[in-house]
Amino acid sequence: MPVFGHSTHYSEHEQRFSPEHLEELEKKWGTDWGFSGISTFAHLPHIRCLNHPETPFDIGIIGVPFDTAVSYRPGARFGPRAIRAGSARQTSFRGFNPRANLNPYTSWARIVDCGDIPITPFDNVLALRQMSEAFIELGQRSPTAESVASSSSYQHKPKLLSLGGDHSIALPALRALKQLYNQPIAVVHFDAHLDTWHPAKYPSAWIDPTDSSTPSFFNHGSMFWIAATEGLIANTSSVHAGLRTRLSGDDGESDYGDDTQQGWVRIATDDIDDIGVKGVISTIMDRVGTEIPVYLSIDIDVIDPGLAPGTGTPEPGGWTTRELIRIIRGIEGLNVVGADIVEVSPAYDGGTEATALAAAQIGFEILTSIIRRGLIEQAKTVKSRGETILKDEL
Repeated sequence: MPVFGHSTHYSEHEQRFSPEHLEELEKKWGTDWGFSGISTFAHLPHIRCLNHPETPFDIGIIGVPFDTAVSYRPGARFGPRAIRAGSARQTSFRGFNPRANLNPYTSWARIVDCGDIPITPFDNVLALRQMSEAFIELGQRSPTAESVASSSSYQHKPKLLSLGGDHSIALPALRALKQLYNQPIAVVHFDAHLDTWHPAKYPSAWIDPTDSSTPSFFNHGSMFWIAATEGLIANTSSVHAGLRTRLSGDDGESDYGDDTQQGWVRIATDDIDDIGVKGVISTIMDRVGTEIPVYLSIDIDVIDPGLAPGTGTPEPGGWTTRELIRIIRGIEGLNVVGADIVEVSPAYDGGTEATALAAAQIGFEILTSIIRRGLIEQAKTVKSRGETILKDEL
Protein backbone atom coordinates (compact mmCIF):
# COMPACT_ATOMS: atom_id res chain seq x y z
CA MET A 1 0.00 0.00 0.00
CA PRO A 2 2.69 2.59 0.81
CA VAL A 3 4.34 1.91 -2.55
CA PHE A 4 1.00 2.31 -4.33
CA GLY A 5 0.30 5.53 -2.46
CA HIS A 6 3.70 6.94 -3.37
CA SER A 7 3.16 6.01 -6.99
CA THR A 8 -0.21 7.80 -7.06
CA HIS A 9 1.31 10.96 -5.57
CA TYR A 10 4.07 10.96 -8.18
CA SER A 11 1.56 10.60 -10.97
CA GLU A 12 -0.41 13.60 -9.72
CA HIS A 13 2.82 15.61 -9.50
CA GLU A 14 3.65 14.74 -13.09
CA GLN A 15 0.17 15.76 -14.18
CA ARG A 16 0.36 19.10 -12.36
CA PHE A 17 3.52 20.04 -14.24
CA SER A 18 2.62 18.63 -17.64
CA PRO A 19 2.84 21.06 -20.59
CA GLU A 20 -0.89 20.78 -21.11
CA HIS A 21 -1.67 21.72 -17.53
CA LEU A 22 0.82 24.58 -17.49
CA GLU A 23 -0.68 25.91 -20.71
CA GLU A 24 -4.12 25.77 -19.12
CA LEU A 25 -2.87 27.69 -16.07
CA GLU A 26 -1.29 30.31 -18.29
CA LYS A 27 -4.56 30.83 -20.14
CA LYS A 28 -6.47 31.18 -16.89
CA TRP A 29 -4.06 33.28 -14.82
CA GLY A 30 -1.36 34.61 -17.14
CA THR A 31 -2.78 38.03 -18.04
CA ASP A 32 -3.44 41.21 -16.10
CA TRP A 33 -5.85 44.08 -16.30
CA GLY A 34 -4.33 47.54 -16.59
CA PHE A 35 -4.83 48.04 -12.87
CA SER A 36 -3.52 44.64 -11.72
CA GLY A 37 -0.15 42.97 -11.54
CA ILE A 38 3.32 44.16 -10.60
CA SER A 39 4.17 47.51 -12.21
CA THR A 40 6.54 46.82 -15.09
CA PHE A 41 6.51 48.71 -18.38
CA ALA A 42 3.51 47.44 -20.38
CA HIS A 43 3.28 44.37 -18.11
CA LEU A 44 6.49 43.04 -19.66
CA PRO A 45 8.39 40.30 -17.83
CA HIS A 46 10.75 41.68 -15.19
CA ILE A 47 14.36 40.52 -15.08
CA ARG A 48 17.14 42.23 -13.15
CA CYS A 49 19.27 42.24 -16.27
CA LEU A 50 22.38 43.68 -14.64
CA ASN A 51 22.88 40.66 -12.40
CA HIS A 52 21.37 38.04 -14.73
CA PRO A 53 23.74 37.98 -17.72
CA GLU A 54 22.50 34.52 -18.69
CA THR A 55 19.14 35.96 -19.81
CA PRO A 56 19.17 37.25 -23.41
CA PHE A 57 16.97 40.08 -24.61
CA ASP A 58 16.55 42.11 -27.77
CA ILE A 59 15.16 45.29 -26.20
CA GLY A 60 15.58 46.16 -22.55
CA ILE A 61 13.61 48.80 -20.68
CA ILE A 62 15.99 50.15 -18.03
CA GLY A 63 15.07 52.61 -15.32
CA VAL A 64 17.68 55.24 -14.43
CA PRO A 65 16.39 56.93 -11.24
CA PHE A 66 18.94 59.73 -11.03
CA ASP A 67 18.17 63.44 -10.58
CA THR A 68 21.01 65.04 -8.63
CA ALA A 69 22.38 66.81 -11.70
CA VAL A 70 19.36 69.09 -12.17
CA SER A 71 19.52 72.89 -12.18
CA TYR A 72 15.96 73.63 -11.03
CA ARG A 73 13.35 71.18 -9.72
CA PRO A 74 14.40 67.66 -8.61
CA GLY A 75 12.11 64.63 -8.61
CA ALA A 76 12.93 62.79 -11.82
CA ARG A 77 14.37 59.92 -9.80
CA PHE A 78 10.73 58.85 -9.52
CA GLY A 79 10.27 59.09 -13.29
CA PRO A 80 10.85 55.40 -14.09
CA ARG A 81 8.24 54.37 -11.55
CA ALA A 82 5.72 56.89 -12.91
CA ILE A 83 6.29 55.97 -16.56
CA ARG A 84 5.79 52.31 -15.76
CA ALA A 85 2.52 53.15 -14.02
CA GLY A 86 1.53 55.27 -17.01
CA SER A 87 2.07 52.29 -19.31
CA ALA A 88 -0.36 50.08 -17.36
CA ARG A 89 -2.96 49.98 -20.14
CA GLN A 90 -0.40 48.70 -22.62
CA THR A 91 -0.51 44.92 -22.97
CA SER A 92 0.78 42.37 -25.45
CA PHE A 93 -2.74 41.12 -26.21
CA ARG A 94 -3.91 44.65 -27.01
CA GLY A 95 -0.74 46.24 -28.34
CA PHE A 96 -1.33 46.43 -32.10
CA ASN A 97 -0.15 49.77 -33.49
CA PRO A 98 -2.27 50.60 -36.56
CA ARG A 99 0.09 53.25 -37.91
CA ALA A 100 2.88 50.66 -38.27
CA ASN A 101 0.67 47.60 -38.85
CA LEU A 102 2.40 45.61 -36.09
CA ASN A 103 2.30 44.74 -32.40
CA PRO A 104 5.73 45.55 -30.94
CA TYR A 105 5.15 43.23 -27.99
CA THR A 106 4.51 40.10 -30.10
CA SER A 107 6.94 40.62 -32.99
CA TRP A 108 10.52 39.39 -33.43
CA ALA A 109 12.02 40.99 -30.32
CA ARG A 110 12.06 39.73 -26.79
CA ILE A 111 11.34 42.89 -24.78
CA VAL A 112 11.91 42.80 -21.03
CA ASP A 113 11.77 45.29 -18.19
CA CYS A 114 15.29 45.21 -16.78
CA GLY A 115 14.40 47.05 -13.59
CA ASP A 116 16.47 50.01 -12.41
CA ILE A 117 20.14 50.82 -12.13
CA PRO A 118 20.79 51.25 -8.38
CA ILE A 119 22.38 54.71 -8.38
CA THR A 120 23.69 56.60 -5.39
CA PRO A 121 21.94 59.92 -4.63
CA PHE A 122 24.93 61.16 -2.60
CA ASP A 123 27.87 61.35 -5.02
CA ASN A 124 27.52 62.40 -8.66
CA VAL A 125 31.01 61.23 -9.57
CA LEU A 126 30.19 57.75 -8.33
CA ALA A 127 26.70 57.94 -9.89
CA LEU A 128 28.17 58.71 -13.30
CA ARG A 129 30.55 55.79 -12.94
CA GLN A 130 27.68 53.48 -11.94
CA MET A 131 25.55 54.52 -14.89
CA SER A 132 28.44 54.28 -17.36
CA GLU A 133 29.36 50.78 -16.21
CA ALA A 134 25.74 49.66 -16.22
CA PHE A 135 25.12 50.84 -19.80
CA ILE A 136 28.34 49.22 -20.99
CA GLU A 137 27.44 45.98 -19.20
CA LEU A 138 23.96 45.86 -20.73
CA GLY A 139 25.15 46.95 -24.17
CA GLN A 140 27.48 43.98 -24.36
CA ARG A 141 24.75 41.45 -23.66
CA SER A 142 23.64 38.92 -26.24
CA PRO A 143 20.31 39.16 -28.05
CA THR A 144 18.06 36.13 -28.34
CA ALA A 145 19.15 33.18 -30.45
CA GLU A 146 16.37 33.94 -32.93
CA SER A 147 17.73 37.45 -33.51
CA VAL A 148 21.29 36.17 -33.87
CA ALA A 149 20.07 33.68 -36.47
CA SER A 150 18.13 36.34 -38.38
CA SER A 151 19.38 37.80 -41.61
CA SER A 152 19.26 41.37 -40.27
CA SER A 153 22.40 42.78 -38.62
CA TYR A 154 20.15 45.35 -36.91
CA GLN A 155 18.81 42.52 -34.78
CA HIS A 156 22.23 41.26 -33.72
CA LYS A 157 22.72 43.80 -30.92
CA PRO A 158 20.32 44.45 -28.03
CA LYS A 159 18.74 47.91 -27.74
CA LEU A 160 18.01 49.86 -24.56
CA LEU A 161 15.17 52.26 -23.87
CA SER A 162 16.11 54.23 -20.76
CA LEU A 163 13.50 55.74 -18.48
CA GLY A 164 14.98 58.75 -16.66
CA GLY A 165 15.93 60.30 -14.45
CA ASP A 166 17.25 63.69 -15.44
CA HIS A 167 18.76 64.31 -18.85
CA SER A 168 22.36 63.82 -17.75
CA ILE A 169 21.82 60.06 -18.12
CA ALA A 170 22.37 60.50 -21.87
CA LEU A 171 26.13 60.90 -21.30
CA PRO A 172 26.78 57.41 -19.91
CA ALA A 173 24.42 55.94 -22.51
CA LEU A 174 26.40 57.58 -25.33
CA ARG A 175 29.66 56.37 -23.83
CA ALA A 176 28.40 52.81 -24.01
CA LEU A 177 27.06 53.18 -27.56
CA LYS A 178 30.33 54.69 -28.82
CA GLN A 179 32.16 51.67 -27.42
CA LEU A 180 29.60 49.19 -28.76
CA TYR A 181 29.42 50.59 -32.31
CA ASN A 182 33.01 51.85 -32.46
CA GLN A 183 31.98 55.20 -33.92
CA PRO A 184 30.37 58.49 -32.88
CA ILE A 185 26.58 58.32 -32.56
CA ALA A 186 24.11 60.76 -34.12
CA VAL A 187 21.74 62.28 -31.58
CA VAL A 188 18.17 63.35 -32.34
CA HIS A 189 17.31 65.46 -29.32
CA PHE A 190 13.79 66.63 -28.48
CA ASP A 191 13.97 69.31 -25.80
CA ALA A 192 13.07 72.86 -24.91
CA HIS A 193 16.75 73.39 -24.04
CA LEU A 194 20.06 73.08 -25.86
CA ASP A 195 21.89 70.98 -23.25
CA THR A 196 25.15 71.82 -25.03
CA TRP A 197 26.12 74.62 -22.66
CA HIS A 198 29.70 74.91 -21.53
CA PRO A 199 29.47 74.00 -17.82
CA ALA A 200 31.06 77.32 -16.85
CA LYS A 201 27.89 79.01 -18.14
CA TYR A 202 26.58 78.22 -14.68
CA PRO A 203 28.74 80.89 -12.96
CA SER A 204 30.36 80.22 -9.62
CA ALA A 205 33.24 81.82 -7.78
CA TRP A 206 33.82 78.45 -6.09
CA ILE A 207 35.08 76.53 -9.13
CA ASP A 208 37.83 76.84 -11.71
CA PRO A 209 36.05 77.19 -15.08
CA THR A 210 39.10 75.82 -16.90
CA ASP A 211 39.19 72.57 -14.92
CA SER A 212 37.16 70.06 -16.92
CA SER A 213 37.34 67.53 -14.11
CA THR A 214 35.17 69.71 -11.84
CA PRO A 215 32.38 67.40 -10.61
CA SER A 216 29.69 70.07 -11.03
CA PHE A 217 30.44 70.22 -14.76
CA PHE A 218 28.37 67.03 -15.03
CA ASN A 219 24.80 68.33 -15.09
CA HIS A 220 21.65 68.03 -17.15
CA GLY A 221 22.39 71.12 -19.23
CA SER A 222 25.96 70.26 -20.21
CA MET A 223 26.05 66.51 -20.81
CA PHE A 224 26.05 66.92 -24.61
CA TRP A 225 28.94 69.41 -24.32
CA ILE A 226 30.87 66.76 -22.39
CA ALA A 227 29.85 64.10 -24.92
CA ALA A 228 31.09 66.29 -27.77
CA THR A 229 34.47 66.86 -26.10
CA GLU A 230 34.77 63.08 -25.67
CA GLY A 231 34.02 62.47 -29.35
CA LEU A 232 30.82 60.54 -28.65
CA ILE A 233 28.49 62.52 -30.93
CA ALA A 234 28.51 62.54 -34.74
CA ASN A 235 29.40 66.17 -35.40
CA THR A 236 27.56 66.57 -38.71
CA SER A 237 24.46 64.45 -38.14
CA SER A 238 22.75 65.60 -34.94
CA VAL A 239 19.59 67.65 -34.43
CA HIS A 240 17.80 69.53 -31.67
CA ALA A 241 14.02 69.80 -32.05
CA GLY A 242 11.49 71.81 -30.04
CA LEU A 243 13.87 74.49 -28.72
CA ARG A 244 12.49 77.54 -26.91
CA THR A 245 15.05 78.20 -24.19
CA ARG A 246 16.38 81.50 -22.89
CA LEU A 247 20.06 82.04 -23.65
CA SER A 248 23.13 83.44 -21.94
CA GLY A 249 24.29 87.03 -22.22
CA ASP A 250 22.73 89.81 -24.26
CA ASP A 251 22.51 88.26 -27.73
CA GLY A 252 22.62 84.48 -27.39
CA GLU A 253 25.44 84.20 -29.88
CA SER A 254 27.75 82.56 -27.37
CA ASP A 255 25.34 79.69 -26.71
CA TYR A 256 24.46 79.23 -30.36
CA GLY A 257 28.12 79.48 -31.34
CA ASP A 258 29.08 76.68 -28.95
CA ASP A 259 26.16 74.60 -30.20
CA THR A 260 27.03 75.11 -33.87
CA GLN A 261 30.67 74.26 -33.20
CA GLN A 262 29.51 70.94 -31.78
CA GLY A 263 27.72 70.24 -35.07
CA TRP A 264 24.04 70.56 -34.22
CA VAL A 265 21.13 71.70 -36.39
CA ARG A 266 18.45 73.55 -34.41
CA ILE A 267 14.68 73.31 -34.92
CA ALA A 268 12.78 75.80 -32.77
CA THR A 269 9.37 75.10 -31.31
CA ASP A 270 7.94 77.97 -33.39
CA ASP A 271 9.23 76.43 -36.62
CA ILE A 272 6.33 74.01 -36.58
CA ASP A 273 3.99 76.95 -37.32
CA ASP A 274 5.94 77.73 -40.49
CA ILE A 275 6.98 74.32 -41.84
CA GLY A 276 4.48 72.04 -40.10
CA VAL A 277 5.01 68.54 -38.75
CA LYS A 278 6.10 67.26 -42.17
CA GLY A 279 8.71 70.00 -42.42
CA VAL A 280 10.14 69.09 -39.02
CA ILE A 281 10.28 65.44 -40.04
CA SER A 282 11.99 66.26 -43.35
CA THR A 283 14.57 68.46 -41.65
CA ILE A 284 15.50 65.67 -39.24
CA MET A 285 15.62 62.93 -41.88
CA ASP A 286 17.58 65.05 -44.37
CA ARG A 287 20.14 65.84 -41.68
CA VAL A 288 20.53 62.39 -40.13
CA GLY A 289 19.62 59.92 -42.86
CA THR A 290 18.77 56.28 -42.36
CA GLU A 291 22.16 54.60 -41.95
CA ILE A 292 24.18 56.17 -39.14
CA PRO A 293 23.47 54.81 -35.63
CA VAL A 294 21.12 57.17 -33.78
CA TYR A 295 20.45 57.85 -30.11
CA LEU A 296 16.94 59.22 -29.72
CA SER A 297 16.77 61.44 -26.63
CA ILE A 298 13.41 62.84 -25.55
CA ASP A 299 13.13 65.37 -22.74
CA ILE A 300 9.47 65.46 -21.80
CA ASP A 301 9.67 69.25 -21.44
CA VAL A 302 9.58 69.51 -25.23
CA ILE A 303 5.82 69.20 -24.66
CA ASP A 304 4.04 72.30 -23.40
CA PRO A 305 3.77 72.28 -19.58
CA GLY A 306 0.02 72.81 -19.90
CA LEU A 307 -0.08 69.25 -21.26
CA ALA A 308 2.94 67.77 -19.45
CA PRO A 309 3.45 69.72 -16.22
CA GLY A 310 5.38 66.98 -14.42
CA THR A 311 8.88 68.04 -15.36
CA GLY A 312 11.79 69.78 -13.69
CA THR A 313 12.44 72.72 -16.03
CA PRO A 314 9.12 73.69 -17.63
CA GLU A 315 9.05 76.15 -20.54
CA PRO A 316 5.67 77.49 -21.73
CA GLY A 317 4.88 77.47 -25.42
CA GLY A 318 5.84 73.90 -26.33
CA TRP A 319 4.55 71.33 -28.78
CA THR A 320 1.44 69.33 -28.09
CA THR A 321 1.70 65.66 -27.21
CA ARG A 322 0.04 64.82 -30.51
CA GLU A 323 2.54 66.87 -32.53
CA LEU A 324 5.50 65.20 -30.81
CA ILE A 325 4.09 61.72 -31.35
CA ARG A 326 3.42 62.45 -35.02
CA ILE A 327 7.00 63.60 -35.47
CA ILE A 328 8.36 60.50 -33.74
CA ARG A 329 6.25 58.35 -36.03
CA GLY A 330 7.52 60.27 -39.04
CA ILE A 331 11.19 59.61 -38.25
CA GLU A 332 10.78 55.87 -37.84
CA GLY A 333 13.28 55.35 -40.68
CA LEU A 334 16.14 56.39 -38.41
CA ASN A 335 18.65 53.72 -37.41
CA VAL A 336 17.79 53.96 -33.71
CA VAL A 337 20.21 51.94 -31.58
CA GLY A 338 19.25 53.43 -28.20
CA ALA A 339 16.80 55.90 -26.72
CA ASP A 340 15.75 57.67 -23.57
CA ILE A 341 12.69 59.42 -22.14
CA VAL A 342 13.79 61.78 -19.39
CA GLU A 343 12.86 64.56 -16.96
CA VAL A 344 9.50 63.12 -15.90
CA SER A 345 9.00 64.45 -12.36
CA PRO A 346 5.68 63.03 -11.17
CA ALA A 347 5.46 65.21 -8.05
CA TYR A 348 4.52 68.13 -10.34
CA ASP A 349 1.97 66.11 -12.31
CA GLY A 350 -0.82 66.64 -9.80
CA GLY A 351 -3.35 63.84 -9.86
CA THR A 352 -3.60 63.65 -13.64
CA GLU A 353 -0.62 61.42 -14.56
CA ALA A 354 -0.63 63.43 -17.81
CA THR A 355 3.15 63.62 -18.13
CA ALA A 356 3.71 59.98 -17.25
CA LEU A 357 0.98 58.90 -19.69
CA ALA A 358 2.60 60.95 -22.46
CA ALA A 359 5.99 59.43 -21.69
CA ALA A 360 4.57 55.90 -21.75
CA GLN A 361 2.93 56.51 -25.13
CA ILE A 362 6.20 57.89 -26.48
CA GLY A 363 7.89 54.71 -25.26
CA PHE A 364 5.34 52.62 -27.16
CA GLU A 365 6.03 54.58 -30.35
CA ILE A 366 9.81 54.21 -29.96
CA LEU A 367 9.51 50.47 -29.43
CA THR A 368 7.26 50.22 -32.48
CA SER A 369 9.84 52.05 -34.62
CA ILE A 370 12.70 49.82 -33.44
CA ILE A 371 10.67 46.69 -34.17
CA ARG A 372 9.65 47.96 -37.60
CA ARG A 373 13.23 48.88 -38.48
CA GLY A 374 14.29 45.32 -37.65
CA LEU A 375 11.61 43.87 -39.92
CA ILE A 376 12.52 46.23 -42.77
CA GLU A 377 16.22 45.39 -42.49
CA GLN A 378 15.41 41.69 -42.44
CA ALA A 379 13.30 42.02 -45.58
CA LYS A 380 16.04 43.98 -47.34
CA THR A 381 18.63 41.34 -46.54
CA VAL A 382 16.41 38.49 -47.68
CA LYS A 383 15.66 40.30 -50.94
CA SER A 384 19.35 41.03 -51.49
CA ARG A 385 20.26 37.41 -50.92
CA GLY A 386 17.54 36.32 -53.29
CA GLU A 387 18.93 38.57 -56.02
CA THR A 388 22.42 37.21 -55.45
CA ILE A 389 21.19 33.62 -55.66
CA LEU A 390 19.35 34.42 -58.88
CA LYS A 391 22.51 35.89 -60.46
CA ASP A 392 24.56 32.86 -59.39
CA GLU A 393 22.03 30.57 -60.96
CA LEU A 394 22.18 32.51 -64.20
